[in-house]
Amino acid sequence: MSTETTIDTTELGEKIVKVLKTIYDPEIPVDVYELGLIYDVFVNEDYDVKILMTLTTPNCPVAETLPVEVEEKVKSIDSIKDVEVEITFDPPWSQDLMSEEAKLELGLL
Repeated sequence: MSTETTIDTTELGEKIVKVLKTIYDPEIPVDVYELGLIYDVFVNEDYDVKILMTLTTPNCPVAETLPVEVEEKVKSIDSIKDVEVEITFDPPWSQDLMSEEAKLELGLL
């Protein structure tokens, strides 16, 4: 009998998304997930999370604080051990990455 437990990445992914939806870009009344700022979320067997995200612009006023907020809030999920947030501008963020909900919220539809 194996005592290894396979992690439920779907369930964990949903928890991470739920947390990401509580983080807002201070200049836009839409959360970072709906804005399309989160490009990818990786979780390994050790419950280490890596989040690949972008900012609306390279000189975004929250460039220093937003990734830290993402890291700290995701790290607060019980089973998660470590979180690394990597910022990328490739591909650069554009309004096309926003969810329909976000576009609606901002009057872009």
